[in-house]
This record gives sequence, C-alpha cells and structure tokens, in this order.
Amino acid sequence: MTALPIRGPVRIIGIDPGLRRTGWGVIEADGNRLIYVACGSVEPPDDLPLASRLLAIHEGLAAVLSGHKPMEAAVEQTFVNKDGVATLKLGQARGVAMLAPAMFGISVAEYAPNQVKKTVVGAGHADKHQIAMMLKILLPKAEPPSADAADALAIAITHAHHRQSTALRLKVAGL
Repeated sequence: MTALPIRGPVRIIGIDPGLRRTGWGVIEADGNRLIYVACGSVEPPDDLPLASRLLAIHEGLAAVLSGHKPMEAAVEQTFVNKDGVATLKLGQARGVAMLAPAMFGISVAEYAPNQVKKTVVGAGHADKHQIAMMLKILLPKAEPPSADAADALAIAITHAHHRQSTALRLKVAGL
C-alpha cells in the first residue's frame, strides 16, 4: 500500500463486508482532525442467489465510490468462526469489498476486528455499544443507520490513525 502524504485532507472509506449488509463509512482525515462525510449500507435481498448478492454489493459500493470519491479504502478482515461455510461466504463478500475500490484505483488496507476496536475504543474486545459511544465523540455529526455502518466508520477511523504512523515511519526512514 502506498500512503499518500499526511498534509491536506484525505478522504477514506471504511467497509464492513457482509452478505446481508455491507456497511460503508466515509470520513476525511485532516491531520488529527476527523470529519464525518457519509455512511450507510448495501443490503441485497436475502432471496437472491449468492452470485447476484455479490453483484449487488459490488454495484452498491461502486455507486458509493463514484459519489464520494475516497482516496484510500480500508476493509475489515474476516473473523473466522466455527461455521466454515459461513466464513467462506463472508470471505467472498470481503473479496468484493476489496475489489470495488481497487477497480477505482484506490489502495486498500486491511485491519483485524480487534485492531479496529482497540484503535477506536482502546480495548480489543469492545462491544458494539462501546464503538457507537466512541463514534459519537470522534464523529459527532455521524448518525449511522445500522451497526454495520458504524463498524465501517470505525474501520475508516482506524485507517486514518494507522496511515499517519505508516507515513511518518517511511519519512523517518528516508523512503
């Protein structure tokens, strides 16, 4: 991933992939200042075949990317659970969530769920209520319509914080 310079506002989209609801959240990071832009979710009908649901997710994300024009993207890594089939299907939605920004020439970073929680709340095992409370503090104008949209904003915030430290490390190293 090539990080853009720290100076000037950077528009970031965070994506929380899912087959039922793929949350998205767009923020601008201007130094340490975070500015809420928009959030929502792509919700394909449950009765569609898997391929059609994946297509609907792609088309929905493409519309968001076209409308909000983010410069960088961040996607949550897949949480592996006991149900292997469900994990594989979620991985397919995640693939679409990574493909959509890549097709727009946008670099895509990945963050583990615990890293997102630790960055936003300060604890790696925070619950959704704690994330929602911190979002109200960090992005007071944001009113996410769903937990998926809130998670996507948290992913974008995580990227905003970690992209700066990566760029600073590269600068110190002279790269």
